[in-house]
Amino acid sequence: MRRPRRDIVWIPTFAVLVAFAVPWPLWGVDRVAAGLPVWIWWHVAWLGLCAVLFSRFARSGAWERGMGLRPGADGDDRGAGGDARAPPAGGDRP
Repeated sequence: MRRPRRDIVWIPTFAVLVAFAVPWPLWGVDRVAAGLPVWIWWHVAWLGLCAVLFSRFARSGAWERGMGLRPGADGDDRGAGGDARAPPAGGDRP
């Protein structure tokens, strides 16, 4: 299965996010900013960056393509397992 080039770009992006999740440049630094250690602020900023990038990843359709789902399909026409032939999630009505 071939992946579009725009999907391949996400692999090194997430590798960098994982590598710098630990504040390596701040190892052993005792500085404090606004009453909290600087490494706490690193994590706050890093989590914000991760949230923004994951949002872009999901909106780009790469998530659906990676999971084998049809990009652009509504959530209503897929069952709980993501199969378009499955009944909608929520069970049968009496």
